[in-house]
Amino acid sequence: MTEPIISGAPQGTPAVVGEPDFIRLLNHADDNMVLAQRLGEWISNAPDLELDIAMGNIALDHLGVARSLYTHAGRVEARGRTEDDLAMTRPEREFTNLLLVEQPNGDFAQTIVRQVFFDLYQQLLWANLASDEDETVAGIAAKAAKENAYHREFSGNWLVRLGDGTDESHRRAQAAVDALWMFTGEMFQGDAASYRDGWEAGTGAILAEATLNVPEDPYQKSGGRIGFHTEHLGFLLAEMQWMQRSYPEMTW
Repeated sequence: MTEPIISGAPQGTPAVVGEPDFIRLLNHADDNMVLAQRLGEWISNAPDLELDIAMGNIALDHLGVARSLYTHAGRVEARGRTEDDLAMTRPEREFTNLLLVEQPNGDFAQTIVRQVFFDLYQQLLWANLASDEDETVAGIAAKAAKENAYHREFSGNWLVRLGDGTDESHRRAQAAVDALWMFTGEMFQGDAASYRDGWEAGTGAILAEATLNVPEDPYQKSGGRIGFHTEHLGFLLAEMQWMQRSYPEMTW
């Protein structure tokens, strides 16, 4: 694959300051929280009932991972913040999720391509974190890895069906790959650089089976990990956080 050029990275000080272990947990929690919200938008809007249920279940898996990571992040931070505080009261600038997961669902092909890219990344992530020195992180990763196996099967099978299906489904799948490719390089910054080769091999194999082309444009956009997001995250958070922001410190 063409070596990417990370030329879309904004310059600036990260909006979130904290110990490395806290930031690491927050990164992965935000990834899963934002993606869960995106996938939840398909509920009652999916092409059929079976996909409606599948999307909802995958969203719940990501939400469960996010909750576990937020809870542990709160303990590591030791400032008394709960999972609700971290998920529902932080502004956009303090979220550190990957830009990929905040991209709109678009059509079904775009959702599936986004999921394939992220599922393959998380396969490598959870395999690595399952042996983490932090036993809580290792436990979360081991459970998430089992869920990820289903996610990869679901998204991979659908991408092959779309790419190697009708002319229209192929066109839409290729358009989604081309549109989202620029957000994939951000996954391999910092400590995650070692995942790149495995991800490229897995992604290349699925795209080939789906008769889809790997984009040749080397441009990559980043910034999510330091709180610089696309315009889409603000709208997502406005919907996700409206109750907590309308009724501060509410309790059930």
